[in-house]
Amino acid sequence: MSTSSFVSPLDSGIDELWARRADITPADADARKAVVAAVDAIDAGEARVAFVAADGPVVVDERAKHAILLSFKVLPMGESNAGDFHYNDRMPLKTRFDGVRVVPGAIVRWGAHIAPGAVLMPSYTNIGGFVDSGTLVDTWATVGSCAQVGKNVHLSGGVGLGGVLEPPNAVPVIVEDDAFIGSRCMVVEGARVRRGAKLGAGAIVTASTHVFDATTGEEYPRGEIPERAVAVGSSRVKRFPGGEFSMPCILVLRTLAEGEVHDKLALNDVLREHGVAT
Repeated sequence: MSTSSFVSPLDSGIDELWARRADITPADADARKAVVAAVDAIDAGEARVAFVAADGPVVVDERAKHAILLSFKVLPMGESNAGDFHYNDRMPLKTRFDGVRVVPGAIVRWGAHIAPGAVLMPSYTNIGGFVDSGTLVDTWATVGSCAQVGKNVHLSGGVGLGGVLEPPNAVPVIVEDDAFIGSRCMVVEGARVRRGAKLGAGAIVTASTHVFDATTGEEYPRGEIPERAVAVGSSRVKRFPGGEFSMPCILVLRTLAEGEVHDKLALNDVLREHGVAT
């Protein structure tokens, strides 16, 4: 689907509710019914906050974001529990996990979609998040609100994908198919990891992070890890009135061939070659 042809699958009544959101309360039964139906559709994967269009850019469904934001207006506080753990929140926990392996300790809020074939270790996925099939969300990893994760992705232990819920037109964090995000990486502010990219442990990517090619010095679009890139966190020296300081950046060590996208041994070899892994 291209950017120009996109039409939200959610009911257009959400737009009217959004226009008068200041007046909506949990007592508005009709509003609550419409919003719950919309968020149920996001939960089931029938709608999603954002996706990568066939022509390349990320398309944001603002109506989906509006529905999520409205849910905080129409849902009353309520108690829930998971075993011996008790919660008090407006948002219930997710209950649809068809075909998903959910290890004890994994927490997913209603309104997040987890596709069949995904694996959730003890981790956290927030409302609006999307985790596609074959993806592993490893221990203590976080998929923030509205973050979109593709197929066959590995989010290693402690990875943090930031949440981007407001403003409604803001692009959320995008991690495309076949990507590998190393332990303790942070990808926030709507940054994008393109298909098959490998991000070394501890790297931080924001929407304004500079990304450089280690071989040519070429600068890529800010906040984007290129397709099939093997990238690591680095720094560059920048002069300020107060002196020279090292500023964080991302360094692309090399670009994998198409056949290398699943080869983690090849990734480790590249990192060792550049002294990043031992």
